[in-house]
Amino acid sequence: MSDAQQPERLSVLEADQAFFEALLAADVDQLESLLADDFHIVDVNEGAVTPRALFIGFVASGAADFKSIETDSTESIVRLYGDAAVVIGSTLMQFELEAGDMFSDRSRYTHVYVRSASNKWLLASAQGTRINP
Repeated sequence: MSDAQQPERLSVLEADQAFFEALLAADVDQLESLLADDFHIVDVNEGAVTPRALFIGFVASGAADFKSIETDSTESIVRLYGDAAVVIGSTLMQFELEAGDMFSDRSRYTHVYVRSASNKWLLASAQGTRINP
């Protein structure tokens, strides 16, 4: 990546980190400001495709209570394509489901960002794949 692209790369990684922080805090307002209107996520556990409203509702209801999310942005791969960016990274998440079941998953993820009219990076698509520890 060229030096000229470095500020854009950092901006995308900041948006990525803000997404994980919003999940940890179950901050619905922050999620609404970070997700594109047509956002979809592919679930790491079942591969189900979940649209924005359902995903935000899931977080708001406490159906999954994220206890910790560890990432390492120095290992993330960021590719820029004009007003779009793709991030490949990894996480270690610990969360509790409504039934009280605790889970710990290590995953590799792909996030697709688009630049809004106000020059803000919005998460348009997310997919996680479980990886072995």
